[in-house]
Amino acid sequence: MDKEHLKGAADKASGAVKEAAGKVTGNKKLEAEGKIDKAKGEARDFIGDVKDAAKKADKH
Repeated sequence: MDKEHLKGAADKASGAVKEAAGKVTGNKKLEAEGKIDKAKGEARDFIGDVKDAAKKADKH
């Protein structure tokens, strides 16, 4: 696990909190920010997966 995976997990967690808070309070902007943060987290996870695959390929 590299730092991209850690950052991705943090983005997804904060995004989930923002999205839930936005839904509860009716704040559509906060809800949208949460969805964006979650998407950022997914992208970082993907980047981390690509880096991991590249590292494994270099070892073979």
